[in-house]
Amino acid sequence: MPLNGRVAIVAGASGGIGFATVRALLAQQMSVVLAAPQDALLEAASRETEPFGERALIVPTDITVRAEVDALVARTLVRFGRVDVLANVAGIGSSPSLSDTTDDELERVLAVNLLGAARLIQAVLPIMKAQRSGAIVNVGSVAGEAGVMGIYSASKFGLRGLTDSVRREVRSDGIGVTLIEPGFVQTTMNGTMRNLPPPEIVADAIVAAIDRPRRRHIVPGGYRLPVFLINTFPGLTDLVFGDARVQWRLNRAARAERAQRA
Repeated sequence: MPLNGRVAIVAGASGGIGFATVRALLAQQMSVVLAAPQDALLEAASRETEPFGERALIVPTDITVRAEVDALVARTLVRFGRVDVLANVAGIGSSPSLSDTTDDELERVLAVNLLGAARLIQAVLPIMKAQRSGAIVNVGSVAGEAGVMGIYSASKFGLRGLTDSVRREVRSDGIGVTLIEPGFVQTTMNGTMRNLPPPEIVADAIVAAIDRPRRRHIVPGGYRLPVFLINTFPGLTDLVFGDARVQWRLNRAARAERAQRA
């Protein structure tokens, strides 16, 4: 099935990677439903997609609330009559140190990064199964391969397991399920870092996964060797990241930002 004419839901559509994905899908002549919390970023995305007319639908959505997820899918069906693609891009970060994370932050990270993705997948699967076609693309992180980022890593490990499980569940239903694992890219989550690749590198990987699903795609490619080494030599990874000096560097920026907010 060609990309043009397909209908995609993009969760987290107002963020850096999310809106880059929206632009990439619209450029492929797809119809796109932008799902994100109602805020200034979503309003800006709405203005930018106005020239695309009926092909862009804005649906303010909190993916941690099941009723809003169901309403998102229902509105998509009312407008377009089908769902061909789900891009789970929504995600929030956390402190690298679990000790520095509040209980509310623990729940919020899991609610958005893992449970939100699971609810969206569960909501679209009956439609895709009935169509006997579809593509689900989950955006994880290389932090889901290396446990060094507290509850954020835990949520991305969970998303990796969810992706594998769903891919096997729907293999005979004509539905492709892909996990994209970015390293550091230029988004507000990494606002203090410089010389990072743009979010379009992830958006391009999402488009490629819709056209040709694969189990996993790590971007940029320079992260593939470190991920291989981490998985092959977990003891060495423990030694490196268990060093107190490395832990201090990992947490330095997050603790400075927390102190500033206080």
